[in-house]
Amino acid sequence: MQWGTTRIAYGIRRSTRRRTVALSVTPPGQIILTAPRDTPVERLDAVVQAKAKWITSRLRLVRPAEPRPGPREFVGGETFLYLGRQYRLEVRRGGAAPEVRLERGRLRVGVPGALSGEARAGAVREALSAWYRAHARERLTERVMGWAQRAGVPEPRVLVREQEKRWGSCGAGVVRFNWRIIQAPMRLVDYVVAHEIIHLTHDDHGREFWAALGRLLPDYEARRERLRMEGPRLVW
Repeated sequence: MQWGTTRIAYGIRRSTRRRTVALSVTPPGQIILTAPRDTPVERLDAVVQAKAKWITSRLRLVRPAEPRPGPREFVGGETFLYLGRQYRLEVRRGGAAPEVRLERGRLRVGVPGALSGEARAGAVREALSAWYRAHARERLTERVMGWAQRAGVPEPRVLVREQEKRWGSCGAGVVRFNWRIIQAPMRLVDYVVAHEIIHLTHDDHGREFWAALGRLLPDYEARRERLRMEGPRLVW
């Protein structure tokens, strides 16, 4: 069944001993309903629908996040994410300075021909990081403007930073973002942006904060969970 943007699949165990329906969520994210033999599937769907919020919170606890990928080599053939899509890296020799272009489904990086080995890989990494920062600054500024208008708060200043452990932070009319978030699908980018926009009026993660975020972004829990799962892939 579907709950918001989350698809909930469950297994059924029939028992002659049970008089009521029991629900369990076990690692690595298996949902089991144990029910009397004559319980119709429609009734089981209704139980899952009523418990959907609890189920998703349990899934966050039992499902492991995506493993962090191995170290990048910054050589042709590797793939990199941008707004949720995979692009293959193509490294070209030539030019006085490194340059990055997104063309025909590829991230094309031109580096000076004299560079080789670690120096070449370092130049590719620096060029890609600069490219991502520039695009993050542009895209995130646009999204902040839109979400600030929806929330009815003054548009804050946007800063893009190099920070591995946090996707965003805010304070004193400024929101700061980790440039790596621009690799994620836009719906996850919007979760991070909306989260920081709400922090402009709610300092902590108390009940009022989550209630305000829920009004602005009703499916924030599903987006937060997706980011938790995919986040490790975005760090390099």
